Amino acid sequence: MDRLISLTSFFSILLFKKIKRFQSMMQSSQIVHEDVKMGSDGESDQASATSSDEVHSPVRLRLRNNPGRKISTEDINKRLSLPADIRLPDGYLEKFSLNSPLFDKPLSRRLRRVSLSEIGFGKLETYVKLDKLGEGTYATVYKGRSKLTDNLVALKEIRLEHEEGAPCTAIREVSLLKDLKHANIVTLHDIIHTQKSLTLVFEYLVSHAHTQKHRGTFLFLFQLLRGLNYCHRRKVLHRDLKPQNLLINDRGELKLADFGLARAKSIPTKTYSNEVVTLWYRPPDILLGSTDYSTQIDMWGVGCIFYEMATGRPLFPGSTVEEELHFIFKLLGTPTEETWPGITSNEEFISYNYPRYRADCLHNHTPRLDNDGVGLLAKLLQFEGKKRMSAEEAMRHSYFHCLGERVLTLPDTTSIFALQDIQLEKETSVRTSSLSDSGTSKHAHRHTRTQT
Repeated sequence: MDRLISLTSFFSILLFKKIKRFQSMMQSSQIVHEDVKMGSDGESDQASATSSDEVHSPVRLRLRNNPGRKISTEDINKRLSLPADIRLPDGYLEKFSLNSPLFDKPLSRRLRRVSLSEIGFGKLETYVKLDKLGEGTYATVYKGRSKLTDNLVALKEIRLEHEEGAPCTAIREVSLLKDLKHANIVTLHDIIHTQKSLTLVFEYLVSHAHTQKHRGTFLFLFQLLRGLNYCHRRKVLHRDLKPQNLLINDRGELKLADFGLARAKSIPTKTYSNEVVTLWYRPPDILLGSTDYSTQIDMWGVGCIFYEMATGRPLFPGSTVEEELHFIFKLLGTPTEETWPGITSNEEFISYNYPRYRADCLHNHTPRLDNDGVGLLAKLLQFEGKKRMSAEEAMRHSYFHCLGERVLTLPDTTSIFALQDIQLEKETSVRTSSLSDSGTSKHAHRHTRTQT
């Protein structure tokens, strides 16, 4: 027993000497250990945006170690997540010394808002109105110019009623667009709130999809599907697809706009309104009163827009619900229990008492589309929502095979034109060969290497 105690004592003394020697080495190498505080989420307060004031951020420590360093525009842009071409106001950089609140601690949401306001965001005087582009029930849209970037912008000025406040459509649009970041969705740059108006500042795009007849149809359609698929993956329904809400820039990039009727909710649901979607692009199940719908409500509109871009005319230009359904049934055939189970018990369908039309061939109405295009169109124009092709499935349809596989794996915020093989081409001829051919002549129109 005494021998065992002696051995224990010996090893304890040896361990103590090693610890002392290690501490001496650490001191001689001037390594400093800091007591890093940990937050409740397991992250150090030093790296957290919610850290307390007494904990210094790595940025502040770095700047103090370089007292001669000047804060640049790039520093400000990176810190505030600003675009690279931002024009900071005169004297703005000089305001920031090493003790500036912008750099001496992690950036809080309140501090970022203050800094953005100082630069000019959220202020009417930052933007210059140039031309009036259009006017609606609640809003007027102007072409404008940003003094911060010198770029053109679209100013959507929403009138505020004293008693009613901001329209629900404006609130929906702002709340959704803040979180939707995609190359094929219009970018919301700024929000300006005054007593009389709420102004939304968007990127400026030169034209609507309905002005681009016969030109790059399949590229525009693919971009529409890409933006819509992004929305649907996030359980956002646009619910107001029409050519006027599809904007196109000089490069040929198509962007979804006007999310005033959009909804973000669990999918599926039975609580939606059927008073959505402009009449010409409204699916038959909604026209007949259904409120049980999900992402498929948008896909019927995609089919109508596809036809309109390919032919230059609307597919179902009805002026009333009854006439709209009449146009649909005259082309696709009056539905029966076999083609649309349950339709014969729908009271509104019964009350209209439509003639028994037989389905017409879509080929007869779309001479510019090949077999693949007509096949895709047919998949979108299905009576029952659950039978319509989804946006993701449509992007993989053989109609788009000439775009290659890489276009399906691009990051959300990257344009399809980032791929060298994809360039907007101008369709200059109409195919005259029989549609029973292999479709090679039309496939050449979908080839993407010929630049406009």
